Amino acid sequence: MNTTTNQSTNRIVPIIMMIALFGMISFVTNLAAPMGQVLKEQFGASNFQGLLGNAANFIAYAVMGIPGGILLQRVGYKKTALIAIAIGFVGVLIQYLSGHSAQNVAFGVYLLGAFVAGFSMCLLNTVVNPMLNTLGGAGNKGNQLIQIGGSFNSVMATFTPAFVGILIGEAAKANIKDVFPVMYIAMGVFALAFFVMLAVTIPEPHISKNKESLKQLMTGALKFRHFILGAVGIFVYVGVEVGTPGVMIYWLSDHPEVGKTIAGFVAGTYWLLMLAGRLIGASIGSKVSSKAMLTVASFVGLVLVLLAIFSPVETMVSLPVMQRSAAGALSFGLAQVPINAMFIVLVGLCTSIMWGGIFNLAVEGLGKYTAAASGLFMVLVCGGGILPAIQGSVADAAGYLPSYWVVVIGLAYLLYYALIGSKNVNKNLDVAE
Repeated sequence: MNTTTNQSTNRIVPIIMMIALFGMISFVTNLAAPMGQVLKEQFGASNFQGLLGNAANFIAYAVMGIPGGILLQRVGYKKTALIAIAIGFVGVLIQYLSGHSAQNVAFGVYLLGAFVAGFSMCLLNTVVNPMLNTLGGAGNKGNQLIQIGGSFNSVMATFTPAFVGILIGEAAKANIKDVFPVMYIAMGVFALAFFVMLAVTIPEPHISKNKESLKQLMTGALKFRHFILGAVGIFVYVGVEVGTPGVMIYWLSDHPEVGKTIAGFVAGTYWLLMLAGRLIGASIGSKVSSKAMLTVASFVGLVLVLLAIFSPVETMVSLPVMQRSAAGALSFGLAQVPINAMFIVLVGLCTSIMWGGIFNLAVEGLGKYTAAASGLFMVLVCGGGILPAIQGSVADAAGYLPSYWVVVIGLAYLLYYALIGSKNVNKNLDVAE
């Protein structure tokens, strides 16, 4: 009994640290989309160019996913997390320096910073997902812990675009320097997390046990059809999650009756609903299967996006959002937005539980291949940069709402994965350590 109690106690601090890192991932990642509005204002960028910072952040996953898996196997969870945090600090620092750069190079410096920050986010994701899944004992309990981590992720995601919206206000020309306070916070959080992580003991469940090379482990993971389809699912999901509110910010910022500040708050409401969804997912995660959760979420999301595409833009509704008074105080209030935006915001409830569900389904039954599979998994997170950029291009060519057909196709694939693609048809393969 004492041994069990000690094991539970020893797991609490690592779980808290992994959840905190989930929040850091969100804070830095979700800085990219509202920053796109700043880039559009300062450099006259198109929707596609405005999403390049977001793309740079996520394309780093394609570059760093497999090296991240190698690093994880060789040095373990703790050292990988420390390296990731240090790189994240440097990435945000470079973005900060872009505000002090000459106008003709500032855009490029910012994109470089976003790319470096993406390296950090990839490494952190490589650590926190298998770690929380393992600490929860895999299965539904593992999914439940990932949902809890995702809840804190959503807290930071709600805060970031709203904060940026306050900072840039309704100025005719927003500037990177307007967003410096967010970057100060990000660098401070990275610095604090680095020293806290140094003092925390993180268990290494897979690294010391595997005698096979990472190449063998990755090859083994790729023998599982449900893992391959799940990795594609993550590519699609992250693109849907980022593109849905990201393009909405641009649309509402250009809307004569909404504006930039309210657009940021409306996007914050999307992430707030993701928080609500993840809290619900965490509360029922041990009782409801990942397959059932993903099926319902992808189907309802599909319906909501179709409603957003086909509803009349002239119809305005009152949407509860965080607002800033003339005195500068923050409070919740009602904002008039097109009904299409309401449907788009509600998609946040659906995307909320998808990450944990897809990851849990994709690695279920992989055993010794789990850590290596996480590196491969992270490669496909680059969809968070590629799909929104494609959606931005469609928005440039056909309009904001027609661009959401990209999201419809993505959600249709996720529904297929939940119903059919997630089944493990390779149970005969040896996964023992």
